Amino acid sequence: MANKALARIRKGYGKKLVTIHAWNAWLVLFLAVSGLMLLGAFWREWLGEGRVWLKWGHILAGLALLVPVAYYLLLAAKHWKRLNGKPGQKANVITVLALLLGWIVSGVVLWLFKVFGPRAANAALLAHDLFTWIGLPIIIYHSLTRTRWLKEPDKRSIRPEQDIKDAALPEKAEKAVSSPQPLYTRRGFLKAAVGAGLAVTLGPTFVRWMGRSLQLPSSEVPAAANANHLLPDPVPLPQSSPPIGGGAEGHFRVYTVTDIPSFDNSNWSFTVDGLVDNKLNWNWEQFVNLPREVQVSDFHCITGWSVYKNTWEGLPLAKLLDMASVQNGAASVKFYSGDGVYTDSLTLEQARMDDVLVAVMHDGKPITNELGGPVRLIVPQMYAYKSVKWLNRIELIEGEHVGYWEQRGYNTDAWLPGKTKI
Repeated sequence: MANKALARIRKGYGKKLVTIHAWNAWLVLFLAVSGLMLLGAFWREWLGEGRVWLKWGHILAGLALLVPVAYYLLLAAKHWKRLNGKPGQKANVITVLALLLGWIVSGVVLWLFKVFGPRAANAALLAHDLFTWIGLPIIIYHSLTRTRWLKEPDKRSIRPEQDIKDAALPEKAEKAVSSPQPLYTRRGFLKAAVGAGLAVTLGPTFVRWMGRSLQLPSSEVPAAANANHLLPDPVPLPQSSPPIGGGAEGHFRVYTVTDIPSFDNSNWSFTVDGLVDNKLNWNWEQFVNLPREVQVSDFHCITGWSVYKNTWEGLPLAKLLDMASVQNGAASVKFYSGDGVYTDSLTLEQARMDDVLVAVMHDGKPITNELGGPVRLIVPQMYAYKSVKWLNRIELIEGEHVGYWEQRGYNTDAWLPGKTKI
């Protein structure tokens, strides 16, 4: 009777572990796929408003991951006892728990980025990426193989009925020990094949990511060539070359909602119109001769990454507005991207902040088309979705304008934590 009760307890415990691993596998799979879709430029364009919903799904799945982790911790004492004398399995459990908790903690910081601030979010994004590169292959393989492993009573440490039988038949264990083992097993071969495949597939990409993230000279990826062909090149001011900021610290992640456009002298112009007394329009040759200024500022993306100490050179937006002579009825400044799709806006008061710049150069060089050149808006006190890329038109309007990402769920309030709201 006692043996049957013990068997039922062990069998129920084994089923619980199977359930935990199954939930882990599905949650991690969803988090992996949704994370890649949120990162990829193609998916950002294709998803549109759905990207905001996918982001929330990603956050909720990350929080849901707490449930199986907490559930396992309730069973951890029993499981740990079962793993006595099995250091390999103990190390595996510790590794997986560390990865899951690291993902969850860094994800929460990214989710609550406005509470923790840009520097904490930047560190969390680096950690989240690192856990993903290292942990994703491990966690998926672990969840899938352990689910199958737990269903095979002769291969797991929790063997309800088999444990009792083996206790009564010690000669069975002796026979298993004495029987010859093959050079390699099917399971061992599959493990080696999966490990090699992951190393070949993810290894080079991981090295490139590590080099960019940690700014390692030996691992630097050459800057993409500038597909814009506008002549003449702007001549940098002395403060830009070398850059007074000392050179940007960090790596820009290229996010777009369309294909990256490119421009030349025949298809580029810059316009300031709307509720103004003096409509302004320049071609490239005229625009690069306008007086420019230099500023050093940090650049913060709402997804968590930052690039510090950028030296931007361009025209202060407030001076452009003065040149156009804004009419009394204007309340907002609407910005148009040369991709023909993206727009955003600032209130007139926000647009007149001293550090809002219509930038032409970055760290003493023309802004590449990948980085939003030849001309882009820079609003250092707000998240980067306000810093419109490929800027080619400014319109003064009545009332408010709801920008591209604001239409898709982003907050109109794009201020960085601690910045004064106007």
